[in-house]
Amino acid sequence: MDNTSERVSEVRKISTINSKLKDMVISALLIALVFVATRFINIRLPIAVNGGLIHLGNAMLFVAAIVFGGKKGAIAGAFGMGLFDLLSEWAIWAPATFIIRGVMGYIIGNMANSNDRNGKKILWNLVGIILASIWMIVGYYVAEGILYGNWIAPATSIPGNITQLIIGAIIGIPLAAALKKTKVF
Repeated sequence: MDNTSERVSEVRKISTINSKLKDMVISALLIALVFVATRFINIRLPIAVNGGLIHLGNAMLFVAAIVFGGKKGAIAGAFGMGLFDLLSEWAIWAPATFIIRGVMGYIIGNMANSNDRNGKKILWNLVGIILASIWMIVGYYVAEGILYGNWIAPATSIPGNITQLIIGAIIGIPLAAALKKTKVF
């Protein structure tokens, strides 16, 4: 009997380790996906005080949050876009981005996956994106106001933010829906 219970205990330990490892690998891949889409798939717009940047990182953040939930969405957004800021000329934005994008991912993931929705209800996915987008616009407005000491100039960033959020939703919602229909997810 002792031998059998020891084996069961070992199997449980291995299963727990495998689960944690899988969780870390998925998180790392989502961070990389958001970082790459933000860093390499972007357009600079000369419309805002800070120069403006339209990127597809939002689409990948939306997909990560809808498909994998709030925790992974928060991790992907905070670390993926925060890392982008740190490795670019936007480093001053990294602390704000970490918080704003982390909360965004959490909001979307929780809205999309609460109450057994499992990211499969497009309307709830959109509601999550809208709420998270409002948070992002307000968050970056406040951050820019603090960084530049001006509460009028940050308003020029709002059209670019709205544009990138709409593009992110147009790409992210159908992509997440397609992924959720596969047997992998």
